[in-house]
Amino acid sequence: MPETKNTIVGIGEVLWDLLEDGKQLGGAPANFAYITSLLGNSGLVASRVGPDSLGDAALGHLSLRGLSIDYIQTDPVHPTGVVKVELDAAGQPCFQIALSSAWDFLEWTPQWQELAGQADAVCFGSLAQRSAQSRSTIQRFLTATRKDAVRVYDVNLRQTYYSAEVLGDSLRLADIVKLNHEELPKIMALLGLFHRDELSSLQQLVTNFSLKLACLTRGGRGSVLMTDSATVEHTGFGVKVADTIGAGDAFTAGLVHEYLRGSSLDAMNETANRIGAWVASQVGAMPVPEEGGLPGTLAKLG
Repeated sequence: MPETKNTIVGIGEVLWDLLEDGKQLGGAPANFAYITSLLGNSGLVASRVGPDSLGDAALGHLSLRGLSIDYIQTDPVHPTGVVKVELDAAGQPCFQIALSSAWDFLEWTPQWQELAGQADAVCFGSLAQRSAQSRSTIQRFLTATRKDAVRVYDVNLRQTYYSAEVLGDSLRLADIVKLNHEELPKIMALLGLFHRDELSSLQQLVTNFSLKLACLTRGGRGSVLMTDSATVEHTGFGVKVADTIGAGDAFTAGLVHEYLRGSSLDAMNETANRIGAWVASQVGAMPVPEEGGLPGTLAKLG
């Protein structure tokens, strides 16, 4: 019998990345939901756009990529979010994020309450919690999920839009945390925890916040997964990087996909690194797989 599709929600910002050669739709929740859907799940975006042409274009783009727009609210006043993105020589992005965007005003609605109850997993980050309203809505969404739902905190520190309060509250609400090697010492300092090395710091996070899983990504050097009883490392996959926008979100999607299937830590690491490397080798955060589907595309990475 075919496997039941998991309902996996990305909640937070939907926005346009404004690059030198044009605009691309992004925002971690949308990137995450898109890759989640490519992997065979029901990936849904819970976000908010403005009453403008960019909002209409965002809804059209998501629909074109096969994503439902049923849970994307339209703000009557605030504009659709935009981010100016500059890439360095290595394809690493630098972000300038517009203030008072539609996704800063996420509303708690009966429709979102119903969605929270249906979710098998929900992924959230720090950026969309920069405003008090969206933070309250996201935290309410998380507490409305079923007890067996998996809550994933993909930290994604951006500019100065984070605080010790947001980090602490988010970690206490999460079952899984994913962060990168540059974020780890910053997070430890904000939380008042001692950072000696990567593994000991991850262990502190797992222990102090009763996490089921902690994941640290190391850029092109792979990743480490840690539970309260095991640690598994992966060296990553070497690819020619087009840009890294969305690669971390794709990694998270692969990780959650395997976690919900009850896969081993090794399998989680393998799939997450493969999908992240594939997105990094493509332009934009929502690349279209080659004809033949995603598994064939991923197999070419190693």
